[in-house]
This record gives sequence, structure tokens and C-alpha cells, in this order.
Amino acid sequence: MARKFSLAYLTIPGTNPVDQIRIAAEAGYDFVSLRPIPMHLPNEPLFQFDMDKKLFNNIRGALEQYDIKLMDIELARVREDLKVEDYESAFAAGAELGATDVLSSIWTKDKEFAYKEFEKICDLAFKYNLKVNLEFVTFSGVPGLKEALEVLDKVSRPNAYLMVDTLHAHRSMVSPEDLAKVDRNKFGFIHLCDGPGEIPSLEDPSMIGVAREGRLYPGEGEIDLKGMLLAMPENPISIELPNSKEIEVRGAAGHAERCLITAKELLVNIAEEEDVECQLA
Repeated sequence: MARKFSLAYLTIPGTNPVDQIRIAAEAGYDFVSLRPIPMHLPNEPLFQFDMDKKLFNNIRGALEQYDIKLMDIELARVREDLKVEDYESAFAAGAELGATDVLSSIWTKDKEFAYKEFEKICDLAFKYNLKVNLEFVTFSGVPGLKEALEVLDKVSRPNAYLMVDTLHAHRSMVSPEDLAKVDRNKFGFIHLCDGPGEIPSLEDPSMIGVAREGRLYPGEGEIDLKGMLLAMPENPISIELPNSKEIEVRGAAGHAERCLITAKELLVNIAEEEDVECQLA
């Protein structure tokens, strides 16, 4: 079975969902990943299709017109100043549009609070038959694989899964060997991108800067993408690759297309290398 790909919101951030759907379809993606839950950032464009019936209908029409599916919605964060109950309307609207997954992350060091709120997210999502994918982010309250697995084990919800972002995994010093030890049934979808090999300190502006607007096309950086992908099941890949310079040069559509081309080339190269190794064994 061929690997399925989704175009993540942050790859072409600020793009209207209808345009994102068109761009994804024309580039050859199988899915899109939309962001109806606001991040509460300055000058943030809002695409709350759960509260905007016209936008909801336009999205539904675009999904049908371009024959593409909605995979996940984001971002259901756990943080002290956020009420996770507010996410339910987005879950309901996303599920109505065909979403199967929710992306979640934790931004508090209070473990008991994190467990309780993440449980609520999982239970709310379960009502709509949605899987919750917990992402560990190097500069978040759950900075690594070990901490993410602790949350999943503590919460123990049937619809809770691990989401590995290859940039954050590299920067959290998670090795392919570490990933290979994880129960394969725990993995959800994967965020794919490449990046510099150097791991900056948490205080270095490039820690957040690269993550938000300087990621690299697969195969053009120094992350062990082959090792990571071979260590995980062949689950859908959501390409999350924000790069402001590439968007400026190529435009949103050109950047999205280049992301998918390089990702598919990477998988072909991995498969060919594995075939050669098998023949030599």
C-alpha cells in the first residue's frame, strides 16, 4: 500500500482552508490538515469553521470538488489559560467534515494538570470517533519521547496516540533505536520535515525560529529521516514544513508541491537502499 500524505496547516500558514484544499489536491496530496482552533497569536488569521457556517460549507464543497479528505484538525493544546472544553465544537465540525484525527500538545510542567486536561481532550474527541495524537515538542511541557509515553500510559485512553515530528524528535535527541522500542500500536500519524543537524539550546532563538519558519525539504537537511521512518509503522505522513524563504520564492502552491516531491523521493530512496541491503545480506 502506498504511503498517504497530508498537507499540514503550518506548511503554508495563513492560507484559507479552501485554498489549502485546492493546493493540496493539485499537488497530489491525499489529505489536508486544517486549523480551526485558534492559537491566540497577534494578527492570527482565524479559520474557525465550527463557528462560521459559510466557511464550513465552502470547505465541505472544496473537499468534494477536489476529491480530497480531511485527516486531522489542530491544535488542541493543554495550558493553564486554556479551556479544553472549548475544543468540542471544532471536534464536532471536523468529524462532520470527515476528520479522523486531532493533533494535541501540552504546554505546562504541572503533570497532574496535564494528565487531567489531556484526558478531557481524549474523552471529548472519543464522542466524535476522533483519535488524539500527542506531539512532543522540544520546548514544550512534554519535551521528549519519554515524557509523551508517560502521558499516554498515565491517561490510558483507547483513542490516544503518539505523534512524532521528525524535527522535534531530532532536537529532543530521540534516536531511531528509541522509536523502535515503542509499541507500534501507539503511533499515530507522523509529521515529516528535515532540518539542520545542530541542536540549539532552548535559549537560542533558532530553536523556535527554525521550527516555525525554517524547516528543510526531506533529504536536504541532516536529520536521520531514514532511520526514524524505518523505526515506525507506515502510518500517514503529514508534511509540516514551514519555510518562509521557500514560500517567498515558490509561492504557497510551489512550496507545497516541492514538499511532497521531496518526501516521495525520500521514500523511494529508502526503499531502494533497503532492497540493495537485502540483496547483499
